Amino acid sequence: MTQSDPIANFLTRIRNASRAGHRYIDLNWSKMLEKIAETFQEGGYVEHILVKRDQPIPVMRVFLRYGQERKSAIHDVQRVSKPGQRRYVGYDQIPPVMSGLGMAVLSTCKGVMSGHRARQEKVGGELLCYIW
Repeated sequence: MTQSDPIANFLTRIRNASRAGHRYIDLNWSKMLEKIAETFQEGGYVEHILVKRDQPIPVMRVFLRYGQERKSAIHDVQRVSKPGQRRYVGYDQIPPVMSGLGMAVLSTCKGVMSGHRARQEKVGGELLCYIW
């Protein structure tokens, strides 16, 4: 079965794994998903990422971050731009997520980055998702 939206599948699996208290999740690897996971890692939502490219189908293992009493760092993840309705924003239109407690993830001409970094570099792009 083919996936029409691998980014939405990735975000849903991260959301479900964090709510279930799983330590890690395994996903099919792609460059875009790896860059989004690295952006989550920079934001403190993911501990680390392992990519196994020696297999016929490369696999990415994402280790989720938990705080004291096994409380997840990820409260929710929301997909913004969808295949049927893309959402593009300029650097001055990037919305703050949860009054600055969350993070927006954008796909820009300089690669995938957080909303904060995109504002600093003054680049806009496709608003992929919010995480808080």
